[in-house]
Amino acid sequence: MVGDGRPLVEPRAAVTIADTDGLAAVTMRRIGADLGVEAMSLYHHLRGKDALLDGVAETLVAEVLDAVGRAGGGDWRARLRGRFLAAREVMLRHPWGPGLLNSRQSVPFGVYTYYDAILGTLVEGGFTYRLAHRALHAFGSMPLGFVQEVFNAQAGAGDDLSAVADVLPHLTAMVASETHEAELGWCDSRVEFEFTLDLLLDGLERLRA
Repeated sequence: MVGDGRPLVEPRAAVTIADTDGLAAVTMRRIGADLGVEAMSLYHHLRGKDALLDGVAETLVAEVLDAVGRAGGGDWRARLRGRFLAAREVMLRHPWGPGLLNSRQSVPFGVYTYYDAILGTLVEGGFTYRLAHRALHAFGSMPLGFVQEVFNAQAGAGDDLSAVADVLPHLTAMVASETHEAELGWCDSRVEFEFTLDLLLDGLERLRA
């Protein structure tokens, strides 16, 4: 169920469409066609596309919560690392997810319960609320399995820096030296995700001590 008790039939259908054809393909007409009903009849359950996308976001967050709930135990560091990587596996199944979550005006309540659990793990691990608060800021969207990038370059845009190598020598050299396959964004691969996550966890461990 979504926050106000409406059924998740339409959001689940939307998830299937987004996985197959991308989030832009999610329309009331397309969902109606896939469900074998008139698109107008869906408005008895949903106020419009924004409400539909809110429901899709809640469905996605529910899948994240299920995944992180099954992640392994251990100390505070192992628990958080396991949860964040479990959330990333969900996002890899739904690569449109980060863009959707970043676009919503309202936050699914499940996100609050998840971050509350993260705070609990940190406090139980010996962190003060003050330091745990700063840790949440440092983690950003990583608990949800992705990083928010500085640039939102379209596929192929900005990849060839050779024409401006004299103006951007360091960026050009970095791109030339780095060979990785982006997964959830222009520069969001598992290697970079784990590097950033471990860097943050190492720093928090030192501050905790």
